[in-house]
Amino acid sequence: MDAANFNKRVRLSLFFPLLFTFVMWMVKVSEWLFDFSLSSWGVLPRSFEHIYGILFSPFIHSDWKHLWANTIPFFVLSWALFFFYRTIAAKTFLLIYFLSGILLWCIGRDSFHIGMSSIIYGLAFFLITSGLIKKNYQLTALALVVVFLYGSLFWGLFPIESQISWEGHLSGASIGFILAILFRKQGSPPPQILSEDDDTIPEEIWNAENNYTEV
Repeated sequence: MDAANFNKRVRLSLFFPLLFTFVMWMVKVSEWLFDFSLSSWGVLPRSFEHIYGILFSPFIHSDWKHLWANTIPFFVLSWALFFFYRTIAAKTFLLIYFLSGILLWCIGRDSFHIGMSSIIYGLAFFLITSGLIKKNYQLTALALVVVFLYGSLFWGLFPIESQISWEGHLSGASIGFILAILFRKQGSPPPQILSEDDDTIPEEIWNAENNYTEV
């Protein structure tokens, strides 16, 4: 992949992360400007009356600190998904989004659960698991980077603080792990950057063009 196509792929991979991040912040700005709260639009487990929370809860945050804490990891991890797993990124993201919400709705405490954390855990555990089981050094390196940056997420799987939805974290992590196993044979390999002044002929092209016998 040449530099132009590489840059194009980077830009395309930014679309969904930027879109979702923008919506997250606009929701909080709207709450602040008009002095109201959307917390009751979160996931209320086993309540069919509030089942719409599965769709809306990731965009709702309790305060600015909660929002900021989720913004950077969501943006980084979602961009990594769309860049390195381009062919399966959309379906993986949507499955994490909805299935983690459904699982949280089934197992969560009787309280409103809000925030993007379940999606973040789903993305992190997908990237880590997939990177470790795929035989690709770039994806493995990506997995190790995610572990280095967000390894502390592991502690969020346990009920350490009552105000934190560890059930949401567990739901996202479980779905991300399962999807990585299911999609272990899917997904395009990361792009390879070749210098324009590199005269080396890739081995597969050399073999294809020189696989003949002179008579």
